[in-house]
Amino acid sequence: MRSELSPDFSFADFRRASPIDADNVYELVLQRQSHRMTVRRSGTVIENLKRVVGATFRIANRSGFAAMSLRDLCKESGLSMGGLYGYISTKDDLAAMIEDVVRHASEAIPAWFEGLEDGQASLEATLRGHIYLSEILHPWFYFVFMDSRVLPARQKSVAKSAELHFQNRLAERALASGNYDAETTTLYASHALALAQDWYVKRWKYAKLGIGIDEFADSVIQILRAQSSRPLAPASDF
Repeated sequence: MRSELSPDFSFADFRRASPIDADNVYELVLQRQSHRMTVRRSGTVIENLKRVVGATFRIANRSGFAAMSLRDLCKESGLSMGGLYGYISTKDDLAAMIEDVVRHASEAIPAWFEGLEDGQASLEATLRGHIYLSEILHPWFYFVFMDSRVLPARQKSVAKSAELHFQNRLAERALASGNYDAETTTLYASHALALAQDWYVKRWKYAKLGIGIDEFADSVIQILRAQSSRPLAPASDF
């Protein structure tokens, strides 16, 4: 990943290089969550996971995850109650599976760009990668942001810790670049992450303005640079 992308990579570049996409993410779920499942690995497991998770996203967007029952999920996914229990025992299991994907993917991003020698380039690539990955896995990121508040306290704590972990990695990259005030790097990292989250939480707003993901990512990077001691330059020229 690190060797394939230049610091100013586009969304198309990232999508070609990313080890995670909207289809193989279910292989990741199976790999990391098989301990929750009683079904044997077969050709139908991945397809049924897609049905269950896709149905969850549709119901959550329509009426909220908190209001969803397992019977609602069966009806939406087309699985029987017995079939559904082969993958999850409770709604909490399902939420944990979805949250785990976002947490795992987000925590992997900083390592993808550790090889960049320029500290500012590493910081910007990490933030840009987060934005682009949230586009590839938009329903997953949106669900975690919007519905983690209804999770059990332990799982809610895990979700918060994952966000703070990524924010801290951004702050470390900012500090290592030498372009930011050491006393305010965490605050800048928090602002940068909040801007990035706006893309997957309120993407409709940017669609209405005709702003695509590359333009959005460039604008976030430009705002980040405005807080650095490095002279400003167009984001696309970095």
